[in-house]
Amino acid sequence: MDFTQVLASFIFVGAYALIAFQVIDKTRIALAGAAVMLLLKLVNQHTAFHGTEQVHGIDWNTIFLLLGMMIIVGITKETGLFQWLAIRSAKAVRAHPLGIMIILSLVTAVASAFLDNVTTVLLICPVVLILTKAMETDPVPFLICIVMASNIGGTATLVGDPPNIMIASAAKFGFMDFLRFDAPVVALIMGVFVLILWLAMGPRIQVSLKARARVLQMDEGRAILDPVLLRKCLLVLTLVLGGFLVHGYLHLEPATIALAGAALLLLLLGREPRVPSADDNDEAEFHWYHTIEWGTIFFFIGLFIMVSGLVELGVIDMLGRSLLSVTHGHVPALTMLVLGFSGVASGVIDNIPFVATMNALLLGLDPSLLTAIPASDAALAGATHHPPGVFPLWWALSLGACLGGNLTLVGASANVVVAGIAARDGYPIDFVRFLKYGVPVTVISILISAVYLWVLFLR
Repeated sequence: MDFTQVLASFIFVGAYALIAFQVIDKTRIALAGAAVMLLLKLVNQHTAFHGTEQVHGIDWNTIFLLLGMMIIVGITKETGLFQWLAIRSAKAVRAHPLGIMIILSLVTAVASAFLDNVTTVLLICPVVLILTKAMETDPVPFLICIVMASNIGGTATLVGDPPNIMIASAAKFGFMDFLRFDAPVVALIMGVFVLILWLAMGPRIQVSLKARARVLQMDEGRAILDPVLLRKCLLVLTLVLGGFLVHGYLHLEPATIALAGAALLLLLLGREPRVPSADDNDEAEFHWYHTIEWGTIFFFIGLFIMVSGLVELGVIDMLGRSLLSVTHGHVPALTMLVLGFSGVASGVIDNIPFVATMNALLLGLDPSLLTAIPASDAALAGATHHPPGVFPLWWALSLGACLGGNLTLVGASANVVVAGIAARDGYPIDFVRFLKYGVPVTVISILISAVYLWVLFLR
């Protein structure tokens, strides 16, 4: 490695470490790292912002897909739809604590598949705290199960988890590709997860009949704050999800569908809704641009610029060659290595910067150095933009990075968000306690994924 490669690697690894250990806000670190690389001319501005044939640059498809969905979900949140859904779900199981845990996990998994997991836990967790407080039971097991279900469910679709959004844009995958290759195994993993809850948590969660009665007395109708806006949001969500399903036939990117849906909802919005203010004694005006998580958007931008520098200088190419030399280009071994390494790495560090690095690595792999794989033509039908040997690696990365987020408390953004919510309400989630849930769930999830990938592509 020459001096510029060492310097760029030092900047990136340093930023990575600060992000992983949460020493400084991750957005500040990502933007600072990007600025340093640009100032030192390790990557030029045009390459970083617009990309070249060899360097991806800032992934604007990812940025604008996130922006569009943040606007749509943020406005929908103000209607009270998700709180209504949580209370109705609790009543459907007669307020049985294990039933509440299971049904809210299923609701969270489905919602995370079509919204995103961070948004979903932000909406569901406050309701979980209300329900567990009414039942006079410890909310921490419920919160941990909710966030794990969110990470599992988000793995199923293109828009469910930020790593999948990044992978889709880099690999040119469509919404239907994720439904075809990720969703089946996610459904199986979610079924196993529910079985684990039934066997492990059932005997441990008991509440009194009086406490259950308090939940059954809750009025879910009061959760709906704006019925007119709710109808508009449901219309737009239906159109956007339908657009995702057929965007390949329309030759439109998912980002275009999301932005069009956000624009339509803003036009239908009319007057800004009124929402409770901080002191709950008055109402404050709601502005749609407050629904955008600007910190997340700028975190992605800084991250993409840093990775562009590594690609431009050949660092990623060197890593790819090392990966090939370890496995001798044997695709089954390489697929299992990517799956397992992604699962462990994403559990220890944030999966978003990890996937940004791996995307660049997979894009730079030389397919001529890979062995042939025995996958059927049906299994490789979606490999339009990729050689057959590289195609399974993308799905190994998707499953490993998303499911590995369940390993530790810092493995995914949703985990950190839930921990913050719990701590503010007086129920801190201990790192070791989360690990006791996370290790068995993640190991089982990765093992099921390994068998699935082997049967689908490698046997």
